[in-house]
Amino acid sequence: MKCQRRNFGLVPGKLPGTGPGWGRWAGARGPGRGERALRTACRRRGRGVPGAGAVPVLHFPAGPSLPQTPRRAPAAMDYDRNKALLLELQRAAGTGNDRCADCGEPDPEWASYKLGIFICLNCSGIHRNLPEISRVKSLRLDFWESNLIEFMRNHGNLWAKAKYEAKVPPYYYIPKSHDCLVLRQQWIRAKYERGEFLDTGVCHDPCSAGSREGCLWKLGKGHRQFQKRQFLLSAREGVMKYYSKESKGPKAVISVETLNAMFQVEKTGHSHGLQITYITDGQTRNLFVYHESGKEIVDWFNAIRAARYHYLRTTFPNVPEPELIPRITRNFVKEGYMEKTGPKQKEAFKVRWFCLDSQERNLLYFKNPLDAFAQGQVFIGRRDEGYEVRDYLPQKVWMKKKKPVITLVTPVREFVFICENDKKQREWMDALNGVITQP
Repeated sequence: MKCQRRNFGLVPGKLPGTGPGWGRWAGARGPGRGERALRTACRRRGRGVPGAGAVPVLHFPAGPSLPQTPRRAPAAMDYDRNKALLLELQRAAGTGNDRCADCGEPDPEWASYKLGIFICLNCSGIHRNLPEISRVKSLRLDFWESNLIEFMRNHGNLWAKAKYEAKVPPYYYIPKSHDCLVLRQQWIRAKYERGEFLDTGVCHDPCSAGSREGCLWKLGKGHRQFQKRQFLLSAREGVMKYYSKESKGPKAVISVETLNAMFQVEKTGHSHGLQITYITDGQTRNLFVYHESGKEIVDWFNAIRAARYHYLRTTFPNVPEPELIPRITRNFVKEGYMEKTGPKQKEAFKVRWFCLDSQERNLLYFKNPLDAFAQGQVFIGRRDEGYEVRDYLPQKVWMKKKKPVITLVTPVREFVFICENDKKQREWMDALNGVITQP
């Protein structure tokens, strides 16, 4: 006889109310809900109430067992130990693991367990987009298996540098943590995905690497729109040219001697935006360009650097290379808005966009950030030549409302600027003093 309707936690082959633990399971208060329901069900089926005569075999699953102490997974037992070993590897002297393998950021908190390198949070985001090349984990938040710890121990940043950066050309720009995303992306892809700098690769000489031809989108007059233009760079001829569709000859012939390039993401409003500057007729000329492909625009940037390196190496053969490299291309030390008055210091203050070029020791100012030509520039000499920066107004200058000001003293005149706030004032003063104190 079988009576199976609900799971009452009864023991197979036992009547309700019998067997060890039943009183505890039923609350030790006589027939529980399970027993009463069983009796009612049997009466309705006309089979009688169990208890007299043959004892029916009841097929019910076993009741709840006593709680058991949960066992930790074997891998979890190694969690703390492996994390300590990994952090010890990250801090180990002579391994290079204390800085990001790709951008040099100190104290990296992530690692690629497929490449065996320690990297920062920002670079780890780039590695995540290369799943076939790299796989990343957090040093502190993720669990590391023992075999992965051993793999990291046998590799590391110095090992990866010797392998993946064996043939980096001297002109190639190695990005830092503060550089824009496209530079860091293409640097990582060039190393690990394309293997451009492996010991088995071919290292192009600066003259051939500094020659390139192709189309770039160039900002037109009035800052209205970008237009596709043909560009030609020749390190051998020492020039860069660009053409429009209408013109038969080049719109401009730019000497590599004064050529410079820097990425300007925020200013151009494009993640691949590049600012090219050069001197024409004694004035600084700006070109703003971009390309849809991140690889293409970075290749153009490094081609310009190769052409510049070829020019410097040829023009100054006796200058040590460590002194030439910083002069290949440069970024502005600081950029931003300030207000400026005229030479009589009685004119109304006008908002201008300022760019500080420490290498040329020039402070340029523009009406708009994307202007082709500067409205003027101020040369900044050394302190012993009579140049100084002050945080107060000259005696003859008066303002109705007190504002954070900067007075740039030169042998010719005093330039007065108004900053947006105290923070901007300190930043500009530090940048200007940095130029004044440099040799």
